[in-house]
Amino acid sequence: MTPTELAVLIRTILLSLIADGQLNLEAEAVPDPVKVERPRNRDHGDWSTNVAMQLGKRAGMNPREFAALLVEKLGAQAGISAVEVAGPGFLNVRLSAASAGELARTIVESGPAYGIGETMSGKRINLEYVSANPTGPVHLGGARWAAVGDTLARLFTSQGAEVTREYYFNDHGSQIDRFAHSLLARARGQEVPEDGYGGQYIEDIAQQVIKLVTEAGQTDPTNLPDTEALEVFRANGVALMFDEIKRDLHEFRADFDVFFHEDSLHTSGAVDKAIERLRERGVIEDRDNAVWLKTSQFGDDKDRVIIKSDGQAAYFSGDIAYYLNKRERGADTAIYLLGADHHGYIGRMYAMCAAFGDTPKENLEIIIGQMVNLLKNGQPLRMSKRAGTIVTLDDLVDAVGVDAARYALARSSMDSNIDIDLDLLASSSNENPVYYVQYAHARTRNVHKNAENYGVKRELGFDPAMLSSEADNQLLGSLAQFPEIVATAATLREQHRVARYLEQLASAYHTWYGSCRVTPREGEVMPEHVARLWLNDAVTQVLANGLALLGVSAPERM
Repeated sequence: MTPTELAVLIRTILLSLIADGQLNLEAEAVPDPVKVERPRNRDHGDWSTNVAMQLGKRAGMNPREFAALLVEKLGAQAGISAVEVAGPGFLNVRLSAASAGELARTIVESGPAYGIGETMSGKRINLEYVSANPTGPVHLGGARWAAVGDTLARLFTSQGAEVTREYYFNDHGSQIDRFAHSLLARARGQEVPEDGYGGQYIEDIAQQVIKLVTEAGQTDPTNLPDTEALEVFRANGVALMFDEIKRDLHEFRADFDVFFHEDSLHTSGAVDKAIERLRERGVIEDRDNAVWLKTSQFGDDKDRVIIKSDGQAAYFSGDIAYYLNKRERGADTAIYLLGADHHGYIGRMYAMCAAFGDTPKENLEIIIGQMVNLLKNGQPLRMSKRAGTIVTLDDLVDAVGVDAARYALARSSMDSNIDIDLDLLASSSNENPVYYVQYAHARTRNVHKNAENYGVKRELGFDPAMLSSEADNQLLGSLAQFPEIVATAATLREQHRVARYLEQLASAYHTWYGSCRVTPREGEVMPEHVARLWLNDAVTQVLANGLALLGVSAPERM
């Protein structure tokens, strides 16, 4: 019996008690789902719920009295060996060995579907992440958004949501002008402008533009007048840089459904449309020859200019049009993953959402990610060989590989700064978290192969009651938590819960491996050997499923 099944059972009993008049409650008061947790102290049973403490007062009863009503009915259910009331009203449940052991069969037969849920079924989510300016390689912050954003997309999808992965292509604004000037300067052998972009990649792209243009039979752009030359380097340089960004992200297993061009908001009339929509809602004000959005009415610290007094669109105008565009494309929720330097932007964005009549944190969510520091030999690594002033996604992947990079970037909460030790991530030690988890998966596969060599095969049958040792029980308990971990990680936007869970499961498996045998020491194959092969293979499946959510491979051998 899984905790999900137990939660459903408890809820069903509560509803029957209400229907029979034994509980003075409305059916709507019963939580769905009922919360079932693994007790920290295993002497308290396999699973515990505080539902009696939640509902006792509302039913006009002492929580312990309320819990007592559940004891008899719950204890009579198949697969439950004991039910006890503890403390102020906790309900502790012990499963029979056979009932607990059935989980191994459930996981193996479910395969990749184990952990899939429906908590977000019917929701349409537009998830925007990375969105780095196309003026340089993806930096470490962008790499973190890529790992986290892609993992969140996988989590949302696993819970039934329809997800659009989106990259906002900043091709409108002064940064593109500075990029073009930098390329032209390097192409002509000059120093880049003071406010330009440095690094070897500028030289590389400048030379690629020259080669691309001249091989097409056109004039070397360095010989053109400045205005014409800048346009050649702008168009070709941005395209080359963005192709490189997309290639790097693809190799990082972070692919996108939509690459949205900022410039299209201004050329398509989307900005004017958004302003008109807001004007209809009475939240636009014309003053000082400018157009203002009255965001102060919705919690912002001041109103915001949309169209400046010179008639030019303010940067915020693009944000307004872009949000409306996402909603009109069908997004129930638009989620933005932004860097720490955007923290001051949250107030105006949520106010803008409310100005459209939407609900902040429901229709629009902003997740702020903190910085990443790389350490090498215990010292901060601050510069890239290629990018000059920043460390890039490529630098990290070159040092430790995609698996270790993705895992390291996803295993911490987005709101915390992280230090990544390159020496640790490149090591084959238990202190390296990705190695520890991947090694556990490889070990399960090796155990399976050895078992077959000894004639231990799942086809011989499965007696779940054979999984009766404390180590078996501990491992089954860890496996049972996976669906809830995935659902919670998706709901709370906390992808790191999956990584930390996998590390706990790997630890439980390594402990189990040291005390339980899958193969006979001598003599014939016994039912307990076969049962433990099923349990071993259940661990294989859950580790693989969890790693897949993180975009990390599950190796057969290490």
